[in-house]
Amino acid sequence: MNFRHAVSRPADADELADAVLNHLTFSIGKTTDTATLSDWRLALTHAIRDMVVAPWFDSVRQVYKEDRKRVYYLSMEFLIGRLLEDAIDNLGLGELARHAMEKHGIDWREVLDDEPDAALGNGGLGRLAACFLDSMSTVGLPAHGYGIRYDHGLFRQGFHDGWQVEEAEEWLRQAHPWEFQRREVQHRIGFGGSVRTTEGDAAEWEPEEVVIAAAYDTPVPGWGGRWTNTLRLWSAKPERLFELDRFNRGDFVGAAAPAILAQTISRVLYPDDTTPQGKELRLKQEYFFTAASIRDLLRRFVSDHKDLRELPNKVAIQLNDTHPAIAVAELVRLLIDRHGMSFDEAFEISRGTLHYTNHTLMPEALERWSWDLMSRVLPRHLQIIEKINRRHEQEFPDRPESTRIIDHGEIRMGNLAFVGSCKVNGVSALHTDLMKRTVFKDLHELHPERIVNVTNGVTPRRWINTCNGRLRDLLNETVGEGWITDLDKLERLRGHATQKSFQDALWDAKRINKASLSNWMLEHTGVGVDPDAMFDVQIKRIHEYKRQLLNILEAAALYNEIRDNPGKDWTPRVKLFGGKAAPGYQQAKLIIKLINDIGKKINEDPAIGDKLKIVFPPNYNVSMAERLIPAADLSEQISTAGMEASGTGNMKLSMNGALTVGTLDGANVEIREAVGPENIFIFGKTADEVNAMRDKGYDSRPAIEADERLARVITQIERGVFSPDDPGRFRAIGDTLRHHDWFMVTADFTSYWTVQRRIDDAWKDRRDWLRKSTINIAGMGRFSSDRSIKNYADYVWEAEYGF
Repeated sequence: MNFRHAVSRPADADELADAVLNHLTFSIGKTTDTATLSDWRLALTHAIRDMVVAPWFDSVRQVYKEDRKRVYYLSMEFLIGRLLEDAIDNLGLGELARHAMEKHGIDWREVLDDEPDAALGNGGLGRLAACFLDSMSTVGLPAHGYGIRYDHGLFRQGFHDGWQVEEAEEWLRQAHPWEFQRREVQHRIGFGGSVRTTEGDAAEWEPEEVVIAAAYDTPVPGWGGRWTNTLRLWSAKPERLFELDRFNRGDFVGAAAPAILAQTISRVLYPDDTTPQGKELRLKQEYFFTAASIRDLLRRFVSDHKDLRELPNKVAIQLNDTHPAIAVAELVRLLIDRHGMSFDEAFEISRGTLHYTNHTLMPEALERWSWDLMSRVLPRHLQIIEKINRRHEQEFPDRPESTRIIDHGEIRMGNLAFVGSCKVNGVSALHTDLMKRTVFKDLHELHPERIVNVTNGVTPRRWINTCNGRLRDLLNETVGEGWITDLDKLERLRGHATQKSFQDALWDAKRINKASLSNWMLEHTGVGVDPDAMFDVQIKRIHEYKRQLLNILEAAALYNEIRDNPGKDWTPRVKLFGGKAAPGYQQAKLIIKLINDIGKKINEDPAIGDKLKIVFPPNYNVSMAERLIPAADLSEQISTAGMEASGTGNMKLSMNGALTVGTLDGANVEIREAVGPENIFIFGKTADEVNAMRDKGYDSRPAIEADERLARVITQIERGVFSPDDPGRFRAIGDTLRHHDWFMVTADFTSYWTVQRRIDDAWKDRRDWLRKSTINIAGMGRFSSDRSIKNYADYVWEAEYGF
């Protein structure tokens, strides 16, 4: 590739300040006397955006000119967070932008913090997609991200008396200056209706309901601005705003029904699917964005290619989990019904183009749709899925029942994605191995070449360079700036791991981050903490397999021990939680309440003081993660072994110098390899041990009886010690631990308690702790999302990258 583009930079802060003032006046329509903080942010955003658009267009032109293979990444979530500071840093304009705003008398940090987080995701799945977009642009890989432009996203989490309360997220209440509406790009997406057979394999589908998928594009610049890709999000619009004849007849509600349907589809992320209506809405959401994306990329392909049989050579479509798995049926349908292909030819082309990333080993998390729901919402797709199922059965007449796509009146979307994809990848070495041995064992035996591993990664631009400026500056001074695009260069830190001057600088950087976080927590939660205490952090969506319950049980047991032995030399700890529970997940919401109730009792006990604090700030999101991760000393990665596919929080925390306490699960296994077993704290049952115990029928009673601390805490929970206003509040948790402990909390408690006391002792040796911290940072090279994307390009997509 000979393409080069020098990003047009302002000559100095004065020039950028003038550009900001120009936009404040002519784009925002405000004077300096009347402008609000948001007006100034929008003006700065427009000034920065101006520098992104030209290389964005140039990147697109270059792809067309060279006819490069394109990657299309389909994901229900893109947890992109705030974009302004990220773009400024990627363009290398940090100091210039700060000085430009100071010239207008505007606080730089307040401007950045004014930007709302884009509410486009929930947890690791969506943040992974965002990191991948950053890396695709940074390595020069032509790509589009495709998702939904949610009006309200997941939800804004609040706490009312310790209970999670869900409120609508209103990130789009203000203008979103990073997006460009493409009014000329619209696709009609249908649901329901009837199917009429025509010639050959083709059919004509007449949907009963139709919505319009409207395109909104966001540029995604890579490091240095040399390449910019696109995130295209679909917003559902009504085909007709309202039906005038019904309105005139007095049916005011019915007249607006088309608009209500459309608005509902792109209103929220993951509607509660515990009701039939919720299930139907979720299926419609998934089909809506997948169908729009497939049609859009086919439109782009046929604009400069005549032969659709070339599709696998020019296009790679990545399905991020099973949410877009309906793409298998949709692509086959379009090739047959709109482009006249036979079923067999359409299926082979589709399978050569599609690839599927699996993110879970839990069979219940691999989506299934009832035959009745699919036939009602997507009748033509059901016909095609039935054909794919029959074709696979004919190819493997003795196939096991577990490989069926349609079984007992259900459509297995994981199996559909597997059978309809060229490559299926796991996201860590352990996860990929377990995929072959568990959830896709039989399909793997039928298709032994299909499963590959691509370990997840995170972008060091966002997760060190932007969010942890003090560590960034220290790394630049120590190993040079090349690590930002070649994270393996952090290996050079190993030579500084025992160097006193480096250790002191690392400690100072962490201490300042912790003091800043302490002030923020006091302001937002009312809990004051000592920044010299160990900051022990677990930030994940709340789920039983991630075992926040194990963490808070250990905290309660530690509370008991401190009260029983107040004179002991306890290592002060601040236990920090962050995460949301799905609205319909009652046990997870009860665990949130338990954490807050135990925390309240501990935090208000004067006998404990600063020895132990529990802090759970509400509404965990990317911006909060950017505060918590640079300040973390200990990273909690304590999922039940065999259940966390990879994790990416473990990588972000380690590359910011936190030490990991975790099970041998997901990417923890590879982190241990990278940093050495002496620099990570591993505990608990292995995945094989967990499976063996489950196969025998795990009885938790012996484990509870064998550990007095555990037995005491469970009894306290059951008797209302932490909920005196409602003593029976947490009996369901006690019952689960005693009789239904599928997630092995009781089995691992003693090991977890023991390793935490080892960590207490390790913290007291500051020099050795800093040595371990340095080694953790140094070992993070393989966990860059740049490496992940290059692996995908080389081993899955067969796509060229570079400039």
